[in-house]
Amino acid sequence: TIKRAIASIGDDESSWTPIQYTDAVYDEGTDTWISRAEVAEIPFTAFASQKKAHHVAGRLVVRRIPDLRPPKDEGQGTLFDIWRFHAFFTTTDPDDLDTVAADKTHRQHAIIEQVHADLKNSALAHLPSNSFPANAAWLVCAVMAFYLTRAAGTLTSDPKLTKATTGTLRRTIVSVPARIASSARRLTLHLPQNWPWGTAWHNLFDNTFGHAHPIVA
Repeated sequence: TIKRAIASIGDDESSWTPIQYTDAVYDEGTDTWISRAEVAEIPFTAFASQKKAHHVAGRLVVRRIPDLRPPKDEGQGTLFDIWRFHAFFTTTDPDDLDTVAADKTHRQHAIIEQVHADLKNSALAHLPSNSFPANAAWLVCAVMAFYLTRAAGTLTSDPKLTKATTGTLRRTIVSVPARIASSARRLTLHLPQNWPWGTAWHNLFDNTFGHAHPIVA
């Protein structure tokens, strides 16, 4: 099984390679990363429990990071008490992608999968037609809206909104609970007082238009 394969790698430093990860520091003197995250690999055969014709030989690439979660209750032992492991299987030639490069590529795939999930949860959930050209045009508009929304979240300077999904941004800074008033040919946007997203919305407005704050009623 995968757990047994991971356990067979061993815990010596020669088996694991530090990688560029969160809070990692690059040591130019040794040309290595000083990091809490490490990767290793081991030969692995997928579908080994099935008949031999279905066996697929490849590499099991494993990334481990310190397990900072609170300990489980007594009596609930775990196989890995110090590290958290993430493993994936690949048949890529090691000459094309070594262990570190394979892990980096895999993490990049995870990022784009999050983008796809976000798109499917918003505009792509409403493809309008059986016509391929119409859906292609809708896809272009959906991607443009995604990037504009991501840019808006970044311009709020709010760490929560910078990484928020499109749905969250739509509920917080797009669907604004405001009132528009017209006086002397001038429109005034009245924002609610003590609105939790008021600061983020003001930052977005100022960074986009550079005008004075809207009047808060």
